[in-house]
Amino acid sequence: MTFGGLPSGADEDTPVFVISVAAQLSGLHAQTLRTYDRQGLVSPGRSPGGGRRYSMRDIALLREVQRLSQEHGVNLAGIKRIIELENQVDALRSRVQELTEELAAAYAAAEQAAAAVHASYRKDLVPVRRETALVVWKPKRSR
Repeated sequence: MTFGGLPSGADEDTPVFVISVAAQLSGLHAQTLRTYDRQGLVSPGRSPGGGRRYSMRDIALLREVQRLSQEHGVNLAGIKRIIELENQVDALRSRVQELTEELAAAYAAAEQAAAAVHASYRKDLVPVRRETALVVWKPKRSR
């Protein structure tokens, strides 16, 4: 066991607590935890025998459900919707981070490709900016 009561190699998502311990840690009755599981508010992992196993993240979520209910008077359907929306926001934040990283990689690749093209220019060619006017002068033929 490591500090905090979690087995070594376990993190906040590892389901390790039986329902009685989860009830004690969350300050709720075990029957309340079963109700929340049936209603889809907090869905713990399962042991091979089918028993509920709660993670530290589940315990924090149980405490949040209790806080929303007691301090803010939100009903369980409202709490479930809040949890769903928070999960959706988390997923969207992750996706934005992924896309930001992909975009940065694409910009870096484009800069490298542009640098390679510029390096391949012949020395007698000079790039001309679009803002620059280019006038071609043709002398008149003399007769």
